[in-house]
Amino acid sequence: MKINITPAKGKLGILIPGLGAVATTLIAGVEAVKKGISQPIGSLTQMGHIRLGKRTENRNPKINEFVPLANLNDLVFGGWDVYEDNVFESASNAQVLEPVLLQAVKAELEAIKPMKAAFDKNYAKNLDGTHVKTGTRLELAEQVMEDIKNFKEANGLDRVVLVWCGSTEIYYEASAVHQSLAAFEEGLKNDDKLIAPSMIYAYAALKLGVPFANGAPNLTVDIPALIELAKLTKTPIAGKDFKTGQTLMKTVLAPGLAARSLGVHGWFSTNILGNRDGWVLDDPDNFKTKEVSKLGVLEDIFKPEDNQELYGNIYHKIRINYYPPHGDNKESWDNIDIFGWLGYKMQIKINFLCRDSILAAPIALDLAIFCDLAKRAGMSGIQEWLSFYLKSPQTAPGLHAENDIFKQLIKLENTLRYLMGEDLITHLGLDYYDDMFATE
Repeated sequence: MKINITPAKGKLGILIPGLGAVATTLIAGVEAVKKGISQPIGSLTQMGHIRLGKRTENRNPKINEFVPLANLNDLVFGGWDVYEDNVFESASNAQVLEPVLLQAVKAELEAIKPMKAAFDKNYAKNLDGTHVKTGTRLELAEQVMEDIKNFKEANGLDRVVLVWCGSTEIYYEASAVHQSLAAFEEGLKNDDKLIAPSMIYAYAALKLGVPFANGAPNLTVDIPALIELAKLTKTPIAGKDFKTGQTLMKTVLAPGLAARSLGVHGWFSTNILGNRDGWVLDDPDNFKTKEVSKLGVLEDIFKPEDNQELYGNIYHKIRINYYPPHGDNKESWDNIDIFGWLGYKMQIKINFLCRDSILAAPIALDLAIFCDLAKRAGMSGIQEWLSFYLKSPQTAPGLHAENDIFKQLIKLENTLRYLMGEDLITHLGLDYYDDMFATE
């Protein structure tokens, strides 16, 4: 049965806390695609296909032709930042995109000026925010809500989504103020410093029924209070941490090793990165947040508790080093010590020279567009089907995350088939062969 999905009519606003390298690469890219200058490579919503029905039916439409998604021409961007540079200036400073491309969309980018950010330096000690709001936690949340409402009205928008592209916050665990909506709102009134800036944005969005996706490893919406609010306002949430370079490789390679029952003694990963994210992660407290997000991937895939002989003694080490000369061009090295038949040892070496924001921008786009779809389809709360895009997927309490990227893709595609009333695909395929030998 097909789900009743409200049509994607009118304009969709994408509001972004953190107009840095990722956000400006996304915005400039969409504007370039609109002008026919480039292609939205890496975006499943724009370039991906989905199989429908049996293989013999040869139905393989593009996803955006199958599901009622917002059109790129209907997107309007805005956001907040701790610095007052407009998007053209910020994109130029980030040095991700070539000047020729930026010049081609300069007018569109210059028109987007950041709103003052809700900021607390204690959560990103290496940043010196100069373009920031003032007030208590509650006053900041109220100001962000006003920003959202004013942005929607000023741009004639029908719908809005928020995608966090801000910096990684320091590591902390949920406490009493995060355990219920009532406690959280009391904490806002009391200006409780355990409420992080990202939570202020998430609260403001969810209070207004605006979907929120978290592109950083911050706790943010992964707390009972905001899950409760999301269900109350019937609003989708997704998190956390864009799956871009090294972790993307892990979620591709590790499932292959596990599928072949090859053992792993150790997996050493190191990165060098020179953009603002790298500078923030140079602080040990912020790095720990990222480290926890990245460490859980292999454990979820290998399941050492069930596979002691193969993965029970795996040694997993991660390092991130701030290296300004590389800018946004992140480089990662992986050394993987594996063993096979009769315990004989082998090694795999990976050197991935990637562009962090080039990989993250289409993820941010897809999360925004799919979160809007989820809202129009009446889906609320945690959207685990979007874990395909995320390093540390948010799940229902007590439910293990699925980090195998191939299983994540099956989950995503089957969710789209379910919404549109198409048969789910199991890839069993026995019926093809049963038919071959059928007798009359």
